[in-house]
Amino acid sequence: MAHMVETMAYAGEVPWHGLGTKVPADLTPEQMLEAAGLDWEVEKVDLTYGDNQIVPGKKGLVRSSDGKYLDTIGDDWNPLQNRDAFEFFNDFVQAGDMEMHTAGSLEDGRRTWALAKVKDAFELFKGDVTENYLLFSNPHKYGMSIDVRMTPIRVVCNNTITMALNGVSDQMVKIHHRNEFDANLVKEMLGVAKEKLETYKEAAQFLGSKKFTNDSIVEYFNSLFPASKIDEDKPLADQISRTAKQAIEILDTQPGAEFGAGTWWQAFNTVTYMTDHTLGRSADTRLKSAWFGYNRKRKIAALETAIEFAEAA
Repeated sequence: MAHMVETMAYAGEVPWHGLGTKVPADLTPEQMLEAAGLDWEVEKVDLTYGDNQIVPGKKGLVRSSDGKYLDTIGDDWNPLQNRDAFEFFNDFVQAGDMEMHTAGSLEDGRRTWALAKVKDAFELFKGDVTENYLLFSNPHKYGMSIDVRMTPIRVVCNNTITMALNGVSDQMVKIHHRNEFDANLVKEMLGVAKEKLETYKEAAQFLGSKKFTNDSIVEYFNSLFPASKIDEDKPLADQISRTAKQAIEILDTQPGAEFGAGTWWQAFNTVTYMTDHTLGRSADTRLKSAWFGYNRKRKIAALETAIEFAEAA
């Protein structure tokens, strides 16, 4: 398996990133934890120097299963064990509101995650279905917070986008490792997930009702994949970046292009398709970037910019 993904398991159809080991679709959170190879703990250990002198204010974070050194942390940094993180899903799964979908480890155990499918979805254009998921990220790395994100996935093409849950632009439900993890508090904050999905549905419907022009689609892709230098005296279409040209080329051939053809919904999904499936060196680097890195921010910008263009249409 590629170097960025250490271990991974998935239920149901092969995920959009094509990685992982297939498992039954009815696993409990604990069973998914074990299937994904995440049934290990992390420990805080003393750091020493010289004649076994203890480094003040610092600890080492070590994986108990193989002794792997994960990071250097502060005394007040509280690790959340993988098993405790997965317990977050227990009540939802037992109530039939969610089912475990994927789980795994990135960066040699420094970032672990679980993705659960929520029994909530919407449909556009008589066949274009978007399902909702919750992505729980539990990093074992200094400077990174535990976070929970709403992650709609468009079924026809497996395009993803992570959405804010607390009403603040591009901010997720985040819990710093200096604080004790309170699952009940997070569950209360997640009560807005259905409302957020409805908001996303309304945005999708709006984008699907507005047509782009030849000029506006070039401007849109160029704003998201900008060329290194633009000469204002020359037509924009003649000097767009190579990636923007690629977006124009696949606009009508991407999976699901027939739904809302010629609209800003089609344009927006061109960007999410490229970031999830074509950009980057490999599937696992695309997975990390799409969920946690630059491409996550690019997709948020693609949605916001598409709405701006649609409003001006």
